[in-house]
Amino acid sequence: MVIVETTVWVDHFNDVANSQTEWLRDIGHSEIEIGLTDLILCEVLQGLRDDFRFAQVKRDLLRLPVLSTSGVELAVVAARNYIALRRRGITVRKTIDGLIATFCIEGGHDLLHNDRDYDGYERHLGLKVIHP
Repeated sequence: MVIVETTVWVDHFNDVANSQTEWLRDIGHSEIEIGLTDLILCEVLQGLRDDFRFAQVKRDLLRLPVLSTSGVELAVVAARNYIALRRRGITVRKTIDGLIATFCIEGGHDLLHNDRDYDGYERHLGLKVIHP
């Protein structure tokens, strides 16, 4: 499964054209399964300013598999990954990005994103990233 990250959903729902949103739009014609995590769902929804748009985006996203990232095990591994990257001089700006990256690494999911916080996870920890 390809996990589509918040940055791509925000661009998609705002009709921003870039390589990630084009890939997402084109994927509807293939056998590739896309989904998101509960954390991504939360991030996307909390950025919406009106109730109508909130309901519309929520309805659209809940048509996809939404995977739960909760759990002590993932939290511990994500913290270890964060420390491993810090030791390499890489600072991840958002804890949620570390949880999402670790979730994808541990679950064998690819990630579609437009956020530099994931670069260290790809380069040093084996995160599989879609590069459209």
